[in-house]
Amino acid sequence: MRQTKIALAVMAMAAVLAGCSGNSGKPDAGDQTIRVKFASQVSFGDSLSDLGTYAVGGVKAMGGGKYTINGASGTGPEFSGKIWLEHMAAQFGLPAPCAAMTGLDGDASKNFSVPVTTKAGCYGYAQGGARITNPVGPGHKLTGSPLGLLTVPVAQQVKNHLAAVGGKFKGDEIVFVMAGGNDLLFNLGALSAAATAAGTAAGTTAFANSLISQLAAGTTNPQAAAQSIGLAMAAESAKPTKTDASVVAAAVTAAVMAGNTAVAAPAVYGPMVAKAQAEATAAGTKAGTDYAAAHAAEQVVAMATAGRELVAIVKNQLLSNGAKYVTVNNLPDVSTTPSGLAQSAANQQLILAMVKAFNDELTKGLAGIDTVLLIDVFTSARDQSTNPAPYGLTNVKDHACDLSAAKNPLGSSLACNLNNLKPGDVGRYSFADDTLPTPYNYWLLARFVSEQMVVKRWL
Repeated sequence: MRQTKIALAVMAMAAVLAGCSGNSGKPDAGDQTIRVKFASQVSFGDSLSDLGTYAVGGVKAMGGGKYTINGASGTGPEFSGKIWLEHMAAQFGLPAPCAAMTGLDGDASKNFSVPVTTKAGCYGYAQGGARITNPVGPGHKLTGSPLGLLTVPVAQQVKNHLAAVGGKFKGDEIVFVMAGGNDLLFNLGALSAAATAAGTAAGTTAFANSLISQLAAGTTNPQAAAQSIGLAMAAESAKPTKTDASVVAAAVTAAVMAGNTAVAAPAVYGPMVAKAQAEATAAGTKAGTDYAAAHAAEQVVAMATAGRELVAIVKNQLLSNGAKYVTVNNLPDVSTTPSGLAQSAANQQLILAMVKAFNDELTKGLAGIDTVLLIDVFTSARDQSTNPAPYGLTNVKDHACDLSAAKNPLGSSLACNLNNLKPGDVGRYSFADDTLPTPYNYWLLARFVSEQMVVKRWL
């Protein structure tokens, strides 16, 4: 029964989009007129709404430019190369939307340095890597990425649009906002890096302590030997040319000089090294896990803050400047993406908590505002992940693009196209890469947004 209801709902959404060539899916029987005639479409956000900010230089040469399967083939939505905003504009009878800014600020030797250009009349401000208020997002040159993504934050995107149109919205635009995913990914990356550093430090210490103790045990004065062995290991570790083998050799040499001549044989010190490595791995894993657990709550708080920041942008930069039709998509459940599914159970729970903290702030902060339509993408995406068949999805766990270095140098849907897909029929996969949708899934998103706009009586 539940799948039947879902299937009927999907059919209803299809009927909504079927009117994009002229009539809309107004719910009143027999009346197919468009309730609101939008004069233009404006969009702010991140890679989920990026219309081609980076379709330049080396990215364009790879056949990429948008965060999906790039390039068009056939007549269906599976390989249209379109994201959800392009379907929305077509439904409103508006020109195809375009990126307001293009360029790259990366490695010139890889053709990732392309002057930033603003496009007059283009109101697609969303950029891959963009966060809500922080200008440094994933892929920005300050993160060490050779791509040099621009990652202009949403707060600045809105300012850029207001500067382009005289400081005010006219009130006849449909404004789409979808952001927050990069704040989540950036915070998770920072937590992972810090946890890894804590684990590495603990593992290094555990390895040294274990090896020193074992090597010193066979000397006449273990305490003095341990000190000399430790000093020898520290001195070797400080050298820029040091290797794991050279550090072990320095420790063994110091032990032999302290009187434990037996350890000079590899057959003797080899098992000692293996034991030290095992203890180091155990200590490092525990330290990293403990660090992540101790700081997990901070990430949830950070996402709640990001949610409040987006609410403030909607209220203080959009609505207060004349926007009357603002659609805000909340975050989908990132824990059900291929990237999320590859995480530990604890990390999946953390990701879910971060997403919910962000979405809860949107729900609370935008409640009761008649000029704002909050789209519950989270619930829709979770239903797709557990009940894919009614949506026509054939795979909700794997990515459609071949992300190997040989096929896709960026390892991202940004460089994914019809020539570097995985073998087989991947057209109705949910995901193009580890987190971002295929054109078919973008089409599903457009249908869902359209259906909610019909309910809101904006369509």
